Amino acid sequence: RVLRERAQRGLVVESADETGFKAGPTPDWFALPDHAVLALEGRDAAAFAQAQLMNDVMAVEEGRWQWNGWLTPKGRVIALFALLRPTPDTVWLLVPDADPAEIAERLRRFVFRSKLTIAVRTDLHVSGRFAAARDEDGGSSDDDRPCDERRDGILALPDGSRVLDLGGDGGPRSLRISTGAASEAPGGLAQWRRFDLAHGWPRLDASQREQWTPQQLSLDRLRAFSVKKGCYPGQEIVARTHFLGQAKRGLDLVETAGAMQPGETLREDDAADAAAAGIVVCAEGRLALAVLPLLPAGAAGVIVDGLPGAETPETARPALGGASWRRMRMAGGLER
Repeated sequence: RVLRERAQRGLVVESADETGFKAGPTPDWFALPDHAVLALEGRDAAAFAQAQLMNDVMAVEEGRWQWNGWLTPKGRVIALFALLRPTPDTVWLLVPDADPAEIAERLRRFVFRSKLTIAVRTDLHVSGRFAAARDEDGGSSDDDRPCDERRDGILALPDGSRVLDLGGDGGPRSLRISTGAASEAPGGLAQWRRFDLAHGWPRLDASQREQWTPQQLSLDRLRAFSVKKGCYPGQEIVARTHFLGQAKRGLDLVETAGAMQPGETLREDDAADAAAAGIVVCAEGRLALAVLPLLPAGAAGVIVDGLPGAETPETARPALGGASWRRMRMAGGLER
């Protein structure tokens, strides 16, 4: 409750330990060098994206954005990103963690006679801050008008910058795409990743690409894929899993005793011969997202206000995993 009240007054996360959040003053923009913009431009840009990507691009109006991704024919996630429609003939893919040039090259193989170009926008820089999107960059702290009531709007600033509302239950957060670069802030970058993980947005490094289906990454929570649109690579696998209810594993937020790496195994207990419980997909400090067997509704760990690491008696936070890790409840509000 205190964190929510501070967020409403413009106070946001200033620093964080490896699992939790600490309220503090709103920081300035800081660089997100692990994000890049891949532009699809031309009269067939939207149609091409609709045919290749896993969410319904045609449902995104001009000036809005959605979560989306690209799959292999076997339904495994190659990359996840935010998809923006800044103009009717332009689609931007805001790609974290992956090599945008590699993705561009792979996408070009499917262009054939479509009228579009695919290029990395090296002139654009991505930055973030833990504050609400505002009509003016650098506005006063009481000017906290939201970017859009639906939260999927693209706020266009007079200098040509585009701002997205990437906040959630953990507090306000904004992302900016602009021609000007922001200062680097390693602490802010790590905090940004913890926010993503806490809200269930997977950050996939090279070792975890083409390993997981959208259902295994629980991307339905973020409305990041469609089972109703037309064909796209992997659509048959995604639709069959959805309509036959075959998903037996999903993404969980976990707290670990020590830092873990993507691909590491979580075991049912700390015994050397303990059975494997799941696989770590991504991690930041002691906070991680892991693919684990689905639990019955209501069986997840208890967290105060949906924020991982919030102080509460140990009896209220049962260790549902092994002694070296436990499930946490994800924060909500990042779906668009």
